[in-house]
Amino acid sequence: MILFDRSARTSVAASSPVSSRTRRRGLLRSGFWLSLIVLLLPAGCGFWVQGPLPIVVIPPPGGPPPTATQNGTITITPQYIALAPGQSFQFTATSSTGGAIAWFVNNVPGGNATVGTVSATGNYTAPVNVTQVENIQVTAALATAPLQDNATAVVAIILPGTTLCPPLTGHPLVAVYTTYLPAPGKVSVEFGTTTNYGFNTWQQPSPGTTGGQVTMEVGGMRGSTTYHLRGQIVLNNGATFNDADFTCTTGTPPATSPINITTPGGTPQAGIEMWNTLFPHQYAEAMATDLQGNVIWTYTYQGTQSDLLQGIQLLPNGHFLTLISYLSSNESAGAQPGVINEIREVDLLGSTIRSLNMTQLNQKLASSSLRDGTGAVYQLGSFHHNVLALPNGHWILLATYTKTLQIDVKGQVVTAPVIGDALVDVDENFNPVWAWNTFDHLDVERHPMNCGTASCDWTHSNDMLYSNDDHNLLLSMRHQNWIIKIEYLDGQGSGKILWHLGYQGDFKLVGATDPTDWFYAQHGMNFFTPNTTGVFRIGMMDNGNDRTFPPPVGQVLCSPAAPSSATCYSTMPLLELNESNMTATMITHYVPPDTFFSFFGGNAELMGNNDIEVNFCAPQGGAIVQELNPQASGVIWQGTTTGAYQFHVDRMPSLYPGVQW
Repeated sequence: MILFDRSARTSVAASSPVSSRTRRRGLLRSGFWLSLIVLLLPAGCGFWVQGPLPIVVIPPPGGPPPTATQNGTITITPQYIALAPGQSFQFTATSSTGGAIAWFVNNVPGGNATVGTVSATGNYTAPVNVTQVENIQVTAALATAPLQDNATAVVAIILPGTTLCPPLTGHPLVAVYTTYLPAPGKVSVEFGTTTNYGFNTWQQPSPGTTGGQVTMEVGGMRGSTTYHLRGQIVLNNGATFNDADFTCTTGTPPATSPINITTPGGTPQAGIEMWNTLFPHQYAEAMATDLQGNVIWTYTYQGTQSDLLQGIQLLPNGHFLTLISYLSSNESAGAQPGVINEIREVDLLGSTIRSLNMTQLNQKLASSSLRDGTGAVYQLGSFHHNVLALPNGHWILLATYTKTLQIDVKGQVVTAPVIGDALVDVDENFNPVWAWNTFDHLDVERHPMNCGTASCDWTHSNDMLYSNDDHNLLLSMRHQNWIIKIEYLDGQGSGKILWHLGYQGDFKLVGATDPTDWFYAQHGMNFFTPNTTGVFRIGMMDNGNDRTFPPPVGQVLCSPAAPSSATCYSTMPLLELNESNMTATMITHYVPPDTFFSFFGGNAELMGNNDIEVNFCAPQGGAIVQELNPQASGVIWQGTTTGAYQFHVDRMPSLYPGVQW
C-alpha cells in the first residue's frame, strides 16, 4: 500500500549516477568529517511535477555516527538536521580551550549561495535555489588551526513533497503524498481540518539503504471537506523534518447506508467503525465512519447483483483483505456471467494489489497432490463469508464443496446435491498446501436446518479463528449449530475434529439452560481472552433461527420475516471453555431489552477498553450495533442503519495498523 511508484500518479525518476567529481566533493577533506547523504526531490504541492530535477546520491559512511567532538577540542551540536531550501538553523559550537571558532560550509569560509551560508555565530541558512542534491557540511573549527581541530555537522536538504488530492487519486476521500528521503528513515502524514491536524497515518520506511521514495495514501477524511496535510519525516540518524502544510478538499463519497448514532451513557472505545453493508446493493459495500457516524472511507466495486462483499479486515501491511462472491447457499449464481468469486487484497485507494479467483484456485488444486478422503480432486464452488490471514502470511480460504449423495430428509430418502464446505491453506503465492472438508469428518445425516429434498445446504460454515497457542483452527458451522476445533498445526495436522461446541456437542453447558441457551445459526465468533486454548473465552452472535427448547416445545424454525418473540430472538453469549473438563460456562448472556431477532449475520468482539461490541445484523428495520459495558448490562454507544443489513461491524483503532485515533 505504501511503498510503490504508480506510473500514473508520479513522475519522480530514479537517482542518476554519481559523478566522480561529486563523490570527491563528498569525501573527507582537510580533516573534516563527512557523515550523511543529501538527496533532493522535485518540489510541488497539490500537483505532480512533470520532470525530475537531477538527483545525486552520496552513500553515507559506514559504522556508527561520529561523536560530538570529532577532532581535538571542538564540539558541535546537533550533528544531524534536515531543512527545506531557504530555512535557517542555529548550531552551537564550543572549544574546550576557549579559542575562537570559525565557521565553514563545505570547506568554504562562511559558505555561499550554492551551499548555504553560516554566520559567525553558527546560524546556517540553506541555499534557496537547489538544482542538485549534495551533502551539506557545516563545520566549526578552531580559528587558529582549522585543519587540525574541527567538528562537522551534516544538513540534509529535503525538498517539499508532492501531493495528489482527491478525487484525482481515484478515490473521493483519499489523498496521496510522495516524498524522497535523503537517507534511511520513516515518513508519516498528519492531517486535520485545521493546522492543529489531530490525525496521523502510520510511519512507513524508505525502501533502500540510502533512502528513497515513499508514497503514503492518506485516508480518514470526511467528504466535501477541506483538510490540511503535512508530511513528517524522521531519519534514522535522528534528524526530523516537517514538510510544508498543504490543503486538499475531498470529494463526495458514494451513497452509503444511513447511520444514526446515539450515546446512552459512558465513553465509547476510541477508534473508527468499519461497516460491511450486505444489502441493499445501492449502498457502498464497505464503509468506515467516525464514532459520530461521519463517513471517512468507502470501498466499492463493479459486479453483478449476486456479488456480495463478505467481510473486510485490515492486514499488517496496511492493505485490506476481503472476498466478493455470491451466497454460498445459491450455487446456481456461480453460472451467471460476470460473477466475481474472488479473494482480494486492496489498498486505501481501492486498487486491487493481488487477487485469487475460484477458477485459478481450482486449477491449482487440480495440479496439486491434495485430494479429499475418497481420492477425488477438489473442485470448489464459491468463496464465502471469511478469509483467515495467518501470522506466516498464508491465507485459509473457506469455500463450498458440493457432492451428490443419498440422504434422509425428514424420513424421505432422496438423492440430492449436498453443499458442504472446504478449507484450503494457500501460501504467499496462492499455492494450496493443505485442505480439509466437512464430508471427511462429519455425519451427513445430521442436518438440523436448511436441508431439503431438492438440495441440502448442509453445513454453511461462516467463520474461522486461528489459535496462536496451539496452531489449530476453529470453524463455525451455522447449519450445524456447532463450532468445531480442527487439528491444523500450521498445515501439518491430520484435520481430525478435536471437539464440537454447541447443542448435542462435546461440552457441558454450565450456568445456563440446556438446550435453550446454546447458540443457534450463529455468526461472527471471536476470542475474548488473550489465550486461545486450555481455559479461554469466546463470544458470538447467536441468531437463533432454529433454537431448541425443552420438551414439549422442541425445535422452533424462525423464518426471516418472523417477528421477535419468546421463541424467535437473538442473543450474544460469552462462554468460557475448559478443554480439560469439557465445560462451557456462560459468563455473560446478553439478550437486548427490546428482543431483536436478526435472522442472519452479525458478530461480537471484545474491545480494547473491555467493552463488548455486538452487531445485530438484520432485525426488522435494519442493523442495530451496540457497544456494551464489560458486564453487558448497559449500552454505551449505538449505531443503527435503517433499511440496511450489516454483515459484520468492527471497531478499529484507525485505518492504519498500530495507529489509534
